[in-house]
Parts: sequence; C-alpha cells; structure tokens
Amino acid sequence: MIYFLTVNYYSTNLISKLIISLPSYQDSNYQIIIINNSPDDHSINELKYKPTIIIEAEKNLGFGGACNLGLQWIYNQDKQGIVWIINPDAYLPQNTLEKLQLFFDSHPELSILGTIICTPENKIWFAGGRFIPENGTISEVDLLTNTDTDYINCDWVSGCSLIINLKNFSECPLFDHAYFLYYEDFDFCRRYANQGHLIAVTKKLGVTHQPSSITNRNIFKKIRYSTYSYLFTIHRYTNKSIFIMKLIMQIIKAAIGLIIKPQAALGKIHGICDYIRNNQYK
Repeated sequence: MIYFLTVNYYSTNLISKLIISLPSYQDSNYQIIIINNSPDDHSINELKYKPTIIIEAEKNLGFGGACNLGLQWIYNQDKQGIVWIINPDAYLPQNTLEKLQLFFDSHPELSILGTIICTPENKIWFAGGRFIPENGTISEVDLLTNTDTDYINCDWVSGCSLIINLKNFSECPLFDHAYFLYYEDFDFCRRYANQGHLIAVTKKLGVTHQPSSITNRNIFKKIRYSTYSYLFTIHRYTNKSIFIMKLIMQIIKAAIGLIIKPQAALGKIHGICDYIRNNQYK
C-alpha cells in the first residue's frame, strides 16, 4: 500500500489539486492521509471520500509534528507500506504511481528517497542536498541533471517530496519534535543516515511544486521559524566555533535587514531570540 501524507494549513484548494493529480482510486492501491493542522478550517472535510482519511491535529503542530501524527497512524496500520510525504502545494505528473511501486521493487535498499521537484514552469526547484559539517554548509545541489542512474546518494532531501520505505525501519520513523517548521527534513535524513539508512534522490519520480505558496502568506513567521531551526541545526551538527560564527552572521544580517526588509529582519531577530531563550542551558 502507498500512503500519501500531506498537512493541511488552510490549504483545501491546493490539496484538492493534489488529489486530482492521482489516478482513479478504483485502479490503484493507495490512501491519502491529511493531517488537519488548522482545526477551524472545516472546508477540508469537503475532500473526504473513499481513499482519504482526515486526522485532526487539534492545534497547529508544525510540519514535523503533523507528519509524526500521520506516520504513527500509518505505521500502526501497515509496517510494510511506502509513505510519500508531499506538500499540499505540490502535485504529481501522470503515471507517477505505477513508477513508484516499480522503483522500490528494484531498490528495496533505500529507506528515504527524495524526488526531483520542479516549478510549474518546469524549472528545477530541488534535485539533491549536501552537508559539509566542517563549515556548516547546508546546500541544495543539482545531482540529477547530468546522470542517468536510477538514484544518487545524498545527505538530505526536501520534505516537500520525501518517500519513506517503512519496511526498512524497526520502529516508526519520526521527525524531531524540537522543530516546528524548516530544517526538520534535514535533521530527519541526518539522524537516520547516522543509523545506517540509505538516503537518495531520483529523477525517475518527481512532483510539481508552487514554491512558498503557503509560507509566504506571513513573511515574519516564515523567517522567524527558519532562523530558529537553522541555528538549532547548526548547533546540533557542527562544532561550537562554527555555530558562533553562524550566529554572528545571522545577527549581522538582521541588523542590515532592518533598513532593507524590516518585516523579514524582525522575524530573524525574533528567531535568534527564540533560539537563545530556549537553548541557553544546553
């Protein structure tokens, strides 16, 4: 069974487009799990039909927390399933579902798989992630354009389109609850890679994504959450000197931004303060 897991945050119209991109349920073996992260958004109930299950989060749990709710539900139902975590503002090209099953039949060794992600204009938005712990660089790199192999091993993949092969896990894989939004996908990949799981990205499977169609609704919150999560991640995966350097750079960027982009700069300042307040004794 294939499980599509997506998180709703006032995104019913976007999720509707995602569902439409899937093949007829009668011809396929899949379920759609929607975690409702906006409990007062009752319009999501319009999407209830046979393959769709809506799980109420009761409050906004953030991306990772909401995904955990869905992952635990799926794992309790089917420990051999394939879970495709996909953004509500993404959708699938034709014939993707049949390719997915064939892909994992050929490559059962993979635990976490990212897909190529393109914009509606067919420009590559994500094609692989690298991490250099020696200097704290977390980067998106195009690993797929110049290769014909089925997949390329990489350090991390985007949570916008992240596939989990549950049968390779002895217990339910989960995101770290310390992350509310941003960098939880990086941490997820690095933690399980450190346990010996294979992480890869492929262009044999892909999604179309409308970048930041949800998070750009509130730039202040977007920058606040991303700044906090970035500092938390750098602190976890690099050494003290690199972390201090990155923290100083964030402070400088916030100061400069107050003149150029005050709303974003204030978000960065709040994110820095959130991190210092929540991690001062760690």
